[in-house]
Amino acid sequence: MNKSISNDDSITIMSFNSLGFRGKEDEWKSTAGDTIVKFIQNERPDIVCFQEFDYKKIRSHYFEEYPFKYVDFEFGPDNGRVIQAVYSKFKLLEKGLLEFPESSNSAIFVDIRYKKDTVRIYNLHLESLNIRPNSIKKERSDKLYGRLRDSFAKQQEQSCIVRNHMNNSPYKSIVCGDFNNTQFSNSYFTIKGDLKDSFLEKGRGYGKTINFWKFPFRIDYILVDPSFEVLSHKNYDINLSDHEPIMATIKIPT
Repeated sequence: MNKSISNDDSITIMSFNSLGFRGKEDEWKSTAGDTIVKFIQNERPDIVCFQEFDYKKIRSHYFEEYPFKYVDFEFGPDNGRVIQAVYSKFKLLEKGLLEFPESSNSAIFVDIRYKKDTVRIYNLHLESLNIRPNSIKKERSDKLYGRLRDSFAKQQEQSCIVRNHMNNSPYKSIVCGDFNNTQFSNSYFTIKGDLKDSFLEKGRGYGKTINFWKFPFRIDYILVDPSFEVLSHKNYDINLSDHEPIMATIKIPT
């Protein structure tokens, strides 16, 4: 796919669960964080939505090309919530946090000024299933089933929170995020509604964003208002996190 075809009538937006910028192996010597920064600088999206962001990047010289940002945690005691961030080249008019009950996950949103219009960007991270291939064989089936049941229930509750907020929004929306579930799940359909899925519009192949037991799954999405046109969608294979980033170019009529 084209690297970028952004122009005066379109924006490029990237979604990336960056695993705290620490690398897949969680090694303290990992250089994944610096490589991720360089990757973003090379791709130059207009907006980047990070799930599992490294808040230590806030006050650094990183991402200087993005004058506007919202990070849902900046300083003080760690509250245990998984940190999310939106970096934007467009001015942020409003921002907010949607907390999920009894969960370390959440959703955030920002309103950007695009030409004379306002567009709302959601960045969300739904409940993880907490499945690790090496641990499944050791876990009792009834405990595994109970844990999956609870995670699916939380995902559905969280997706309803996001959908209700979207329904009450005065602006057209773009949704980015790690849904921790496939395009066949109830949570995906709840959030998607009549939105366009950028991969279904312009993607190719499986659209893999994560491997589980070496099987490709698509659990990260960019969804856009039905009046917007998806010009391109790209899946990356950079192997810097357990997830792969995705980027879409979107034409927004004004």
